Amino acid sequence: MEFSLSREAGCDPDCLDSVEPEPGLVGSRRMSSIPQNLWRRVREIVPIAALLGVSLPLLIFAWIADEVGEGDARAFDQSILLSLRTGDPADPIGPRWFEGWVVDISALGGFAVLGLATLLAVGYLLAEKRRADALLLLFATIGGTAISEGLKLGFNRPRPDLVAHIVETTSMSFPSGHAMLSAVTYLTLGALIARAQARRRLRGYVLGAVILVTLMIGVSRVYLGVHWPTDVLAGWCLGAAWAMLCWSIATQLGLRDAPVKVTQAA
Repeated sequence: MEFSLSREAGCDPDCLDSVEPEPGLVGSRRMSSIPQNLWRRVREIVPIAALLGVSLPLLIFAWIADEVGEGDARAFDQSILLSLRTGDPADPIGPRWFEGWVVDISALGGFAVLGLATLLAVGYLLAEKRRADALLLLFATIGGTAISEGLKLGFNRPRPDLVAHIVETTSMSFPSGHAMLSAVTYLTLGALIARAQARRRLRGYVLGAVILVTLMIGVSRVYLGVHWPTDVLAGWCLGAAWAMLCWSIATQLGLRDAPVKVTQAA
């Protein structure tokens, strides 16, 4: 239509190329295209980041497992375990009250505490009609437990015999179930809680808190003499990889609920 009108008016069609559009229109179009382009790039990067988040911990786990299987990690494990003793294999470093604190921290990664936390969180998510998030949490924790127990039976590594055990244990040593399952449970819970926070600082605090708790639980198992350090390192890697894999699968399949909208009071 515009071309025919310009011809009737005696204007050369090529002159239309020299006509400058309105500045406000161009600016608005450019501004509206920026968020779309940015979001498109973010969506392209997310799968790559998720792949790295799964593959890198798995590669580290495979390397640790190989070192353990070959017996090359024993000197490393022994040196750290002995450094946490006063000279007497039955006496860990630090005052008696500190030993009690470490026992309590270790209990945060036990089946009873993690199971109770998972059930309470699932109940809350179902009450909030966030069924997909509840399913994600259940799948991550139950699947992680099955993987941990299966690997313990497969590797069949005995518990440390170099120092006395401060707490009792009943299963095999590699990988650390406390380290792995605390990583799976607390990282998944932390991610779900962080999604509901409107402020970036709060999201960072939540994720930092669950990572700190996971690290403290793993270190406590070595201090108590019930795990080799490589057991804990392997558990952390495997737990982080499994949590990231579950989260990535749920994201790709669209199984996660929409983030909760947080409104600020006036």
